[in-house]
Amino acid sequence: MLIANFATRKTVQGKKNIFFIFFLDKAKLACYNIRKQARYNLSKKKILTLSDHPLSPSGVGTQTKYICEALLNTGRYSILSLGGAIKHKDYNPVTVEQYGEDWKIIPVDGYGTPEMIRSILRTEKPDAVWFMTDPRFWGWLWDIENEVRPLCPMVYYHVWDNYPYPYFNRNFYLSNDHVATISKVTDDIVKTVAPEVNSTYIPHAVNPDVFRPLLPSEVAKVREDTLPPEDRDKVIFFWNNRNARRKQSGTLIWWFKEWLDKMDLHDKAQLIMHTEPKDPHGQDLEHIINHLGLDQRQVLLSTQKLPPEHLAAMYNLADCTINISDAEGFGLATLESLSCGTPIIATMTGGLQEQVTNGTDWFGVGLQPSSKAIIGSQQVPYIYEDRTSKAQFHSALTKMYSMSKENRRDMGMKGRQHVLDNYNFVNFQRAWVDLMDDVTENGSWETRQGYNGIRFKEIA
Repeated sequence: MLIANFATRKTVQGKKNIFFIFFLDKAKLACYNIRKQARYNLSKKKILTLSDHPLSPSGVGTQTKYICEALLNTGRYSILSLGGAIKHKDYNPVTVEQYGEDWKIIPVDGYGTPEMIRSILRTEKPDAVWFMTDPRFWGWLWDIENEVRPLCPMVYYHVWDNYPYPYFNRNFYLSNDHVATISKVTDDIVKTVAPEVNSTYIPHAVNPDVFRPLLPSEVAKVREDTLPPEDRDKVIFFWNNRNARRKQSGTLIWWFKEWLDKMDLHDKAQLIMHTEPKDPHGQDLEHIINHLGLDQRQVLLSTQKLPPEHLAAMYNLADCTINISDAEGFGLATLESLSCGTPIIATMTGGLQEQVTNGTDWFGVGLQPSSKAIIGSQQVPYIYEDRTSKAQFHSALTKMYSMSKENRRDMGMKGRQHVLDNYNFVNFQRAWVDLMDDVTENGSWETRQGYNGIRFKEIA
């Protein structure tokens, strides 16, 4: 008796493709099933993660670290991470000391290649592939879906899209066993564009024990250690973002300077920007500052990479955090700021709009887009940029500056409670453990969504 097993799927082009076929007699089939079961009975499930380097300071890297730690802390998982999106000093695999061989990180350029994934699938035999960042980076991975999903499920953490509904991403969403979404906007997009895909809303979270409010005496000490005596009593606005076009880094400096001029506040307010001033994907911020006739007493650049505890101190030092991005999947810096009890000024776009207000209370100032522009590229045919206006921004700066320190503190502490209620760190980690447990235990080859197992029997 011969048994043929194979599966079909619809490719991105909508064509059916046979990709997996083998013939087995009864004895060989039994041995195959035993071997297959043995693999799933290993003491620890292995997850392959593709993302920003999990030890890097980016928002994507930070969330990757949190998720990996949640899985590892169960004692039931091991992690192999391809760490991309940064320049590496060397490409030697490393282990994370706390977890030893259970968490190995391989530095890569970009986010990996098809050849690398094929090799890992063959040698490491992961129980699931988990990947995260903007969808435009993963076209190559979804192109080899037919090679990956027969062997293990694919779980995508979707971090960024915007309206109008990106139906051009539908086939990408369909290529996953599960899509987790970081914001209510992204969740609505996935459920509208591809309602048949299993999806779960899991917003970002931060560790509230690290990102926490400091006592007034502690804040005074941070200011004393960070700022010269003449700047310690200023109202400090803080910006912590990548120096990238959509983040509006150059525009922020220009508008802030004009506000200082208009309000005559050059000696009373300061902007601290924690970023790379010469990022190749952004602008030359040092040149802009010099061109506008500013110095570090008006705009201070913080360029050193900071551990989370020191970054939390910077949020506490500030009176208000700013994010006027044109488009933002989530905006982790604003959540970190609120968790520290510091209010925010944020554009009402993407995940920012659900952070600045709960619909009743405001935890800063939300800037409604004064205009929308449709932009696009060959990879992203269309997407909104939600642009705020200089007038709105100046009004928000004035409002936050004019508030008493006590009122700003009260607004920030309400934001802290908003974080604890809606972006709970324990719930975030539990949600990811529950999801990966379900995917790895129930997402078997035979039941894989989008695939149909077919069995033919030859009868004598």
